[in-house]
Amino acid sequence: MLTALIILFLIGYLCIALEHPLKINKAATALITATAAWIIYMLIAPETVVGTRDFAFFLEENPSLGSLPQNQQAIHYVQHVQIIESLGDIAEILFFLIGAMTIVELIDMHGGFNIITNRITTRRKKRLLWIIGTITFFMSAILDNLTTAIVMIALLRKLIGNYKERWLFAGIIIIAANSGGAWSPIGDVTTIMLWVKGNVTTAGLIPNLFLPCLVSLAVPILIAQRWLHGEVTPASLHKLAAVQVRDGEVSYFMNVEGKTAISERERLSILLLGVGCLLFVPVFKTVTHLPPFMGILGSLGVMWLYTEVMYKHKNDMPESAKRRIPDVLSKIDTPTILFFLGILLAVSALQMSGVLASLSVWLDEKIHDVFLIDVMIGFFSSVIDNVPLVAGAMATYPIADPAAVAAAADPAYIGYFVQDGVFWQFLAYCAGVGGSMLVIGSAAGVVVMGLERMNFVWYLKNISLIALSGYLAGAAVYILLTIGLG
Repeated sequence: MLTALIILFLIGYLCIALEHPLKINKAATALITATAAWIIYMLIAPETVVGTRDFAFFLEENPSLGSLPQNQQAIHYVQHVQIIESLGDIAEILFFLIGAMTIVELIDMHGGFNIITNRITTRRKKRLLWIIGTITFFMSAILDNLTTAIVMIALLRKLIGNYKERWLFAGIIIIAANSGGAWSPIGDVTTIMLWVKGNVTTAGLIPNLFLPCLVSLAVPILIAQRWLHGEVTPASLHKLAAVQVRDGEVSYFMNVEGKTAISERERLSILLLGVGCLLFVPVFKTVTHLPPFMGILGSLGVMWLYTEVMYKHKNDMPESAKRRIPDVLSKIDTPTILFFLGILLAVSALQMSGVLASLSVWLDEKIHDVFLIDVMIGFFSSVIDNVPLVAGAMATYPIADPAAVAAAADPAYIGYFVQDGVFWQFLAYCAGVGGSMLVIGSAAGVVVMGLERMNFVWYLKNISLIALSGYLAGAAVYILLTIGLG
């Protein structure tokens, strides 16, 4: 049955990787895989949990179960301990993502990001490439790389009319979004996972990954700019995504559908407050020692209150034009949330069964090099979704405490797995940046591919090699810094 569990997970993994050719949403595959994995685990639970220390403690705390057969005791343990613990850990990540996605969507629906993108006026290709890459890099550190990619593609359509010219810029946007998200605790889903669970901290992540991530973007731009000359073909005016309407002395923003109309000042206030709320979360965690999802939920409450007060004074605005939080909640990417739920539950079933512990032993014995393991994960992330990759790594290697390091036969190696250890920091870099090597390797790549109708083969021929060069250059910088500092 343990073999069946592994085969089931691999089949589910394959279907997730082949989401677009199969035309089956990965959320559906993940949820089915999770349910089936826990069914199989429930059948083999008596073989895996009986005799463990946690199971013995559970029986001590529940003496009424002592008269039941062992298989029934194991079922109770899975139902009332393991599933609850797994769901609690997963819920921390999901609630954080829901809060962050809602705040970002709220800013976007009020046209807040247009304040940034409308400031770009240059038409020279080389200069524009650096501007686009830099903005994407830093924006992705605050927002998720998916939202950043969408915002920047909307900007490109305002600036560049020729789609063939736009594709090269779009490729750099994918690289910049993934590189920018890797060095920030709130920038990429996988980095959020590591930060929420305490594998990395803000103070450890940003100083150690900023330079490698910056190099992973700068190298591709330096290569790509050699192909660019002159000015871009400007977009037609009728293709612009936003218009300004004057009413006396007040300027109002309206989206294409005319669904919202607020002043420039109000748009700016929503942008600044939203970004401030997102940046406040790491500070909240450091000061209060509460989990990050508490900080993001509090920030969402502040944004909710602010917009309610703002709209309360707009009696002349139609209710249909107001973008309140309930409207925003209906727009967030729910399938993505369900995908995270499904894949993390499936990984937890593997963890509970002991499969990942066995994998950890095999990797330690056969490879025994954290740099090589992380680089391999980076290459895998260009083909396979990086969420289950990182979830699997987190479940395979628990955070080492100082006592475990001191008692280990190889304390130097085990020391890589402490909080803010080399393994976790380099994992954040590799899983995030490695996804740029193929257009299907990241959420940013997939959304750009869909929005721009970018060809997979074109990306492979024109972008993959420069993305690979950036990935390896940034990895080399991190390794050299680590060895030098060590």
